[in-house]
Formats: sequence, structure tokens, C-alpha cells
Amino acid sequence: MSATTHQQVLEADFQPASFEFTPDNRARADRILAKYPADRRRSGMLPLLDLAQRQHGGWLPRAAMDHVADYIGVPRVKAYEVATFYTMYNLKPVGTHLVQVCTSLPCQLRGADAIGDACQKKLGIGYGETTADGKFTLLEVECAGACVNAPMIAVGDDYYEDLTPESTEKLLSELAAGGKPTAGSQTGRRTSMSSAGATTLKAQAQKAGVTYIGEE
Repeated sequence: MSATTHQQVLEADFQPASFEFTPDNRARADRILAKYPADRRRSGMLPLLDLAQRQHGGWLPRAAMDHVADYIGVPRVKAYEVATFYTMYNLKPVGTHLVQVCTSLPCQLRGADAIGDACQKKLGIGYGETTADGKFTLLEVECAGACVNAPMIAVGDDYYEDLTPESTEKLLSELAAGGKPTAGSQTGRRTSMSSAGATTLKAQAQKAGVTYIGEE
């Protein structure tokens, strides 16, 4: 997003007139800032902007940036600089479920394009768009950090890994119906073990009579 576009977004009609932390989030903000020396309060900028975004339905309005900057005690432009730099902050309204398809090289090698196509087909939208019912926003992102279990998508704070087009459409259907799909590998793989199953030190474990993780 260009600097001009950032300015347009910050001044858009959808921006709310005001924002302030709820009492509970104000207490959380106080606990966050207490971790930093008094002269380093600006170090709490990122977690406080994230807190504001979570309170405001998954996106960060300008009024929230202003509130955080005032709360910390820094010029408001400092909050704008941070919020427009990091892609973790959503500057426009997003759907209830923010679906982020990783298309970096490891995921590409494991079929990320097919996963993205499945998302677009199932949701009926393209990247950067939101469904008419407001349930889903679809984004293409770079490296979500789960390369060993590629391909994957992130939905909110949850990672869904080892995907196929079929399992992708299934979990989107479950989300659309109000369900909560089980996060992690969709093939039953435990954490980041080999896709072929447990291998490292397996023979030694069996020799010692230890049941290896992943075995019945």
C-alpha cells in the first residue's frame, strides 16, 4: 500500500470518530507498559496497537492509533508509522474470519497456488476482498513461519497446515457454519515430524522399549 493510499485510508468515511480501551483492556495496557522503563514506554507500541485491533473487530482505525499514541505519550504520527509499516495491522475493516494464504517458496513448492484457488473458489472472492456477508476476508501473505508443514493458511490466530484443496474447502465450510476446526496439521502429523512419520531415533527408542510419539 502506497503512502498516498495510507493517507486515503486514514481519512476514509469508514473511520470511526472515536476509540478508547475498555476497562479490561485498559488494565491489560497498563500491565503491558509496566514491563518497560518509564522512559521507554514507546516500546509498548506494537502490543498496544494489537490490543486495540483485537478490541475493534480485527482492524485498526485511526482513532485507535491516536488513542494508543496518547496513552503512551508520543506524537500520533509515531503510531501511524508503526501501523502502516507492519502487515499484522489491518487498516481497513475485515471479515469475521481473516484467511491468510501463505504463498512463499516452501508453500509454493507444496501446492500453495492450489490452496489459494480453493479458497477463492469456495468463498467466491479474490485476494484482498471480503465476502458479502462479512464472514471472510482473503489475503495472500509471505511466510507465516510454518514452512515445514506447508502448505498452510492462517485464520486469525490459528494455523492450518498440511492442506489439500479438499481439506481447505472443508475447514472453510466448518468456519462458515460457525464451527471451530482443529488447528494444526490436517493430516494428523504431530508438530513438525517428517511427513513420512516418526524417523529420528526411532530404532533406538524401540530398542529401549519406549513408545515413540505418533505410534499407537
